[in-house]
Amino acid sequence: QVQLVESGGGLVQAGGSLRLSCEDSKRTFSGSPMGWFRQAPGKEREFVAAVNWYGTNTNYADSVKGRFTISRGNVKNTVYLQMDNLKPEDTARYYCAVIHIWPDKTYDRWGQGTQVTVSS
Repeated sequence: QVQLVESGGGLVQAGGSLRLSCEDSKRTFSGSPMGWFRQAPGKEREFVAAVNWYGTNTNYADSVKGRFTISRGNVKNTVYLQMDNLKPEDTARYYCAVIHIWPDKTYDRWGQGTQVTVSS
């Protein structure tokens, strides 16, 4: 049973910002690295960013480097994705997931995700 809950998506103009949140409400994945992924209509799900348990190591897809920042909350069961300078091509449904093999291999368990739409 998926325990991850994503939030924070919405509609924003190009150049704007959004902050996504992911909560492991039952703390099932304590100690695990976490990642953000996205899927646009008609496309495969793709890796966006990952962060280790301590928040000291991160990894990003080339398409978002310098614009997105992944981080852990003070309560480690929460992961954030700060998205700045958004582009229309960032439009997708965003999902968080537990990382099985660093940086982008998951257990293929997904929540409902949160929709991000960037208008031009």
